[in-house]
Amino acid sequence: MVIHYETVDIKSPKIKRRATTNWIKTVAAQYQKRVGEISYIFCSDAEILRINNLYLKHDYYTDIITFDYSEGDILSGDLFISLETVKSNSEQFGTDYDEELRRVMIHGVLHLCGFKDKSSEDEKVMREKENEALSRRGGVCPPETEFARPNKI
Repeated sequence: MVIHYETVDIKSPKIKRRATTNWIKTVAAQYQKRVGEISYIFCSDAEILRINNLYLKHDYYTDIITFDYSEGDILSGDLFISLETVKSNSEQFGTDYDEELRRVMIHGVLHLCGFKDKSSEDEKVMREKENEALSRRGGVCPPETEFARPNKI
């Protein structure tokens, strides 16, 4: 049961790792899941675009790409997060950068828990689950932005 925080080609965000790890484990437990090995890889837009092209054949930027290696109720995966896109999203949606980063981080965990966001109904459920998780962390986006996020993988 370990969560890694790594960087590629960018400065590491200021994260309270112990508190964040405990929060993620609490959210996972809410869905009867346990953390196996999760790696957060914080990177630039250039790196997320490279990963998107190489593995998903998508030619666009995104804030997160989740590679799910979970088995049964044990969550495992690599979660690539573009800090540049997180920053631009926080500006676009009028949210605090740290809040947006937490939203994206838990978004990936929710994907590992089995939640999807391809359809509008799935996206609505995902936003509700993100908001629930953020409220456990002490912050929720303003109501006017809670469903305004574009779909992510």
